[in-house]
Amino acid sequence: MPKTYAIAHLQDVRMGPEIAEYLGRIDETLEPFDGRFLVHGMRHEVLEGEWPGDLVIIEFPDRARAEAWYSSERYQQILPLRVRNSDSNAIIIDGNADDHRGADLLAELSG
Repeated sequence: MPKTYAIAHLQDVRMGPEIAEYLGRIDETLEPFDGRFLVHGMRHEVLEGEWPGDLVIIEFPDRARAEAWYSSERYQQILPLRVRNSDSNAIIIDGNADDHRGADLLAELSG
């Protein structure tokens, strides 16, 4: 079963007490849903176009746990701390199967 990812593109993060609190509490919200950071606070190099801000990728074993994490009471309590202090976009997206190939998309588009 493919894994599911919560992905956020954080722009203009205004560091302060609320962001510090958010960062201090987010790990405890992930644990019950087996979520783990794949990318968080890492330096990046822009190869094409523009990329303002940072990327965060959190991996979950499946969509049900990703959705349950995002809507959980514990995460919803801290979410405003990030939203008030950054411009951001966030999505939940399923990953591909391990054997996925680029050309597989052609079959899906023509099917």
